[in-house]
Amino acid sequence: MNYQIFGESHGPAIGVVLTNVPAGIELDTEFIGAMMKRRAPGQNSLSTPRKEADVPEILSGVFEGKTSGAPLCAVINNSDTHSSDYDEIRRKPRPSHSDYAASVRYEGFNDYRGGGHFSGRLTAPLVFAGSIAMLDLKNHDVSIYSEIVNIGGIEFPDEETINSVISDASNQKDSVGGVIRCTVTGFPAGFGSPDYGENIEGELARAVFAIPAVKGISFGSGFGFASMKGSKANDPFRVIDGNIRTSTNHAGGINGGISNGEPIIFDVVFRPTPSIGIEQETVDIQSMENTTLTIKGRHDPCIVLRARPVVESAAALTMQRMLRESR
Repeated sequence: MNYQIFGESHGPAIGVVLTNVPAGIELDTEFIGAMMKRRAPGQNSLSTPRKEADVPEILSGVFEGKTSGAPLCAVINNSDTHSSDYDEIRRKPRPSHSDYAASVRYEGFNDYRGGGHFSGRLTAPLVFAGSIAMLDLKNHDVSIYSEIVNIGGIEFPDEETINSVISDASNQKDSVGGVIRCTVTGFPAGFGSPDYGENIEGELARAVFAIPAVKGISFGSGFGFASMKGSKANDPFRVIDGNIRTSTNHAGGINGGISNGEPIIFDVVFRPTPSIGIEQETVDIQSMENTTLTIKGRHDPCIVLRARPVVESAAALTMQRMLRESR
């Protein structure tokens, strides 16, 4: 499946158009609803208090509860918008946010309210699309899950630590970043290619980097390879129960851009949310003077908590397309 996300954070609606959708995928509304809820804002004190129902309205591509094979279009209405909170941002871009770059790229015509098309709000239709891809992958015994392996520099944190680190940052009107590890199991060997557009690592990276706040991705042992020798980094092949497997998985299930049958594992780095309550230095792009900015509005002190289903969805859309098209 291919997908196109549309809409802006404070526009009337956001949505997605899916093409090349296999016919006959049964829509599990309970599963889709659970995925949407995991990403939804306003569920606890550790996320933005913005309240949105995030119920997708399917306009096309589904008939009698199953995909019809036609392009699938779904929209999600925006309701809880406080656009006036962003009036100052029109001329004072937030440090490290897309505000300035987008203003230059689109000659000042970009919708800056809530980040516009660059907002994390746009991950809601991505999760809906990813849910459809996951339902198709489940029919092929492929599963995807994720976990938080770093929060604010603390590795493999438990839930209590995660909550504590984020709460501390929030109380200080600051933010923290983190790392999500995503794992794809059950994906067969031999799919993908070293070529552009079919390289599994390249396609996963392309999908993941479209998620706001993502600044890095690594596969398997990732940057740990820099301190390993080949004798330790290599994954020896073994015949196990009549199947060719590897005794380790430093490569993260991919060799030469092609799946090798082991779990596909990759880590995604999320930067701290740029929108923080501490006064920051910026510029006034109208007067061309140095100035300061204290950001208003409702923002997550850490995007990582709500990003897990987003990363899973990006992976699902990529792997579903690879499974259906690459061989």
